[in-house]
Order: sequence, then structure tokens, then C-alpha cells
Amino acid sequence: MNEKITGVVLAGGLGRRMGGSDKGLEELRGRPLAAWVVERLAPQVDELLISANRNGGRYAALGHRVVGDRIAGFAGPLAGLHAALEAAAHPLVATVPCDSPFLPGDLISRLLSALTAPGTKSPQGGLGSWGTTGADVAIARTAERAHPVFCLCKRDLLPHLTAFLAGGERSVAGWHAKLNVVEVAFDDEAEAFENINTREELGRIDKVQD
Repeated sequence: MNEKITGVVLAGGLGRRMGGSDKGLEELRGRPLAAWVVERLAPQVDELLISANRNGGRYAALGHRVVGDRIAGFAGPLAGLHAALEAAAHPLVATVPCDSPFLPGDLISRLLSALTAPGTKSPQGGLGSWGTTGADVAIARTAERAHPVFCLCKRDLLPHLTAFLAGGERSVAGWHAKLNVVEVAFDDEAEAFENINTREELGRIDKVQD
């Protein structure tokens, strides 16, 4: 399958554990966290969007289109995905958080292989509407921990997600439970999924050589 992919950097949160700051603009080694993520993700996708609800001009300066949530109140990563699915130019949409500056360089290719593998199906049941595969969403996993915000899904899930959010739901896990989700092991690159939630973590990583 040669479908093109829209990538999305999710930077629309409130950054509560960062004291309410716009986390994607916190600096690591003199550059915004979001800039590190953009640099890693952009070569892996055909279009890149930044999901942000504050400081749109500063995010736009990173060179990519900025989209804000259609749902008010900083409703979480699903709201960012929802806006991205509406704005995306391509049939597949990948999301990553703005606080994981060292994400894998082969993230998208491995998620795509799993999403499009014939016969892939999760035990939950779900929509299963993509060609010969039963998978609706592919997400990363390391050891026993799933990373649902590192995902690749189909743009045509938009009506399903819209209905889910309209019902007041906000949980990524809750939405995934209604879909066919395939998890992709990245145990060989586990450190690449380290995220930065606090200024203490930012300071620690800032002192470590990449």
C-alpha cells in the first residue's frame, strides 16, 4: 500500500506538570521541545501538522501548519487527533506527543507495516474497515507499556471519533477499546519513548548528551 501519511505533533495540552506552561515551547538545549519532535517526525511523513491551542505563531515558525482543537476546554489528545483528522490531506494520520524529543526514526514505517498486515485483528473487535486487515489503529508498545499517543490511524475514523467525543468521552484508551488496535513492539528502542513532563526531567535530559 502506498497511501500517504499526515503526521501530527500534539502540543495542545495545558502542561499542568510544567506549571501550566506551553510544554512544546519549553527549551531543550536551546530549542523548543516541539522543534526536536518536528525534526524527527517530518522525514517520516508526507505532511506535518502541529496541534496547538496557544502560541500559534510560535509553532507556525517551525514551518508547518498549526491546527487548534474544535472542542473547547483543552479536551486532551483525542481532541487534537479529531482536529487533525479533519485537517489532514492524506488517508492515514500519525500522532506523536510534543514531549518526546528522541522518538524513533523508523516509528511510522513500523506502525504502517503493522496496520496494513493482512489478518491483523485485535481481540476487542471494532470497525475493521481497511482492506484485508482488521486493524483500525496501530500503536507503539515497549515491554508491558502501551504508548497510545504514538499511533497511526485512518482518516476515515473521523465520524466514529466525532460521535465518541460528542458523548462526552475523552479517554484515548476508551476510544481504542471500541476499535481494532494492533500494538507494535519497540523494545529495541525503548529509550526513544521517554517523555518530559516536568522541568526537573527537562533539566536532567538537558545534561545528557544525545
